[in-house]
Amino acid sequence: MALGLLLDIDGVMVTSWKALPGAVEAVADLAEQGYPRMFLTNTTSRSRGEIAQALNDCGFEVAADEILTAAKLTAEYLTANHPGKRAWVLNEGPIAEDMTGVELIDEPSRAQVVVLGGAGPVFDHRALSQVLELMVAGVPVVAMHRSMTWSTADGLSIDTGVYLEGLEKAAGRKIKAIGKPSPLGFRAAVDMMQLEPTQVVMVGDDMHNDVLGAQAAALVGVLVRTGKFREEALRALQRDEFGPVPDHIVDSIADVPALMQKLSDR
Repeated sequence: MALGLLLDIDGVMVTSWKALPGAVEAVADLAEQGYPRMFLTNTTSRSRGEIAQALNDCGFEVAADEILTAAKLTAEYLTANHPGKRAWVLNEGPIAEDMTGVELIDEPSRAQVVVLGGAGPVFDHRALSQVLELMVAGVPVVAMHRSMTWSTADGLSIDTGVYLEGLEKAAGRKIKAIGKPSPLGFRAAVDMMQLEPTQVVMVGDDMHNDVLGAQAAALVGVLVRTGKFREEALRALQRDEFGPVPDHIVDSIADVPALMQKLSDR
């Protein structure tokens, strides 16, 4: 069976931009096996070019055009659904080069659409209050993703999804999220590999955003026990006999080459 590979980056290949044990060798092995691949990430602290450079510095061989970021997906969404609108982007990190086709502004008062990127110090009381005011006034708000946490060398940090729920309740309006676990990113990556969703294996450390999100979009899900993975969360999921569970669970990306070979032989 012909298969393609979709890899999350943070928590699967690296943590705090340092390669996880066996990751460089596993990615090289998978490349040698010839699987079509893409890297799908909700990371918004760096552009695609910067992510590729950081991965190459860690020993991986990855090109920028193999990386699909939440920022790139969001730019495509804005171009299609809010063409020509001035966008105020609240984000921790320089991602302008991935937001081509979108007019970016610094003044919230001139915003015709608000974009929420990755959380960080810029998500302060004043900025979030301005977002709420604009939401109440009817200005569309789009989030690059709905991730609740991300993994760092110092432990878990809260992410944009934590703030989205409060803003939605306060404004009485929903916020459109573009990156994982939205099917938009999974479908875009599958299309770029020219495969069917059932032929693509998604590897991630986030049980809901990466793995179950991919499975809901008809991809094959593989959960790794690295990054933000927590055993108790998996056990809680498995106790629900009616809920979805990951298709496959492995200790780390180092186990993925053997799993891909096994799946290919079916």
